[in-house]
Amino acid sequence: MRLPSSSRPLIGVTTRLDAQDTFYLRRYYAEAIEAAGAAPVYIPLIPDREYLAALAERLDGLMLSGSNSDLDPVYFGEEPHPKLGSVTPERDETDLILLEIAERRAAPVLAICFGMQSLNVARGGSLVQDIESQVPNAIQHEQGHEQGQVYNRPSHHVRIEADSLLAQLAGSETARVNSSHHQAVNRVGRDLRVIARAPDGVIEAVVDTRPDRFVLGVQWHPEIGWERDKFSQAIFKKFIEAAQKYRSW
Repeated sequence: MRLPSSSRPLIGVTTRLDAQDTFYLRRYYAEAIEAAGAAPVYIPLIPDREYLAALAERLDGLMLSGSNSDLDPVYFGEEPHPKLGSVTPERDETDLILLEIAERRAAPVLAICFGMQSLNVARGGSLVQDIESQVPNAIQHEQGHEQGQVYNRPSHHVRIEADSLLAQLAGSETARVNSSHHQAVNRVGRDLRVIARAPDGVIEAVVDTRPDRFVLGVQWHPEIGWERDKFSQAIFKKFIEAAQKYRSW
């Protein structure tokens, strides 16, 4: 059941920046948030602290979207790996500033794919810069990538920690998810706990360890195919419930 418009929490969603200097984002993020009962607000990638703080004051939650760029390894103290992809400084800086503000405000956060990697780095963690060359016996995590297609096929399983938030939402300790990334969480950042892994050990989900925070990161894309997937719907519903509670404080 959708909430009346007057009581819908506002959810900020980070955008992307293309080669034509256009801020953009696929429709699925906004549609999934709207269907879960909130009002999505796309955030232009302007890494100005004053602007982002003024915007964040009006938001009840933050969702970090995926990206077709890689996070600059300078943020976790490493030199670029030979297979590091393109870097978008505006996206890196905007994500990290927004996460700093969300941490200070104790605002709910849902971080998806690249967004989960930003979350981990913001907490002092590091990344695997290229799974294929750095993870032994890695499975394929970039299905469909070379065709440049919208990704909606569940392609591999994840093992979910028993009694975790995700296990509750999935109703199981395993789930099959889509996958479109070549980087992953390596050293886990502060106040984060791993709650799901792929069969090759790659970290697929993290959650904040503090009971008074809702911060969830998933490495897959629940916004793609959410209309048909109960697990994805449950993730968005739980996030929006947290935002609604935050709004009412």
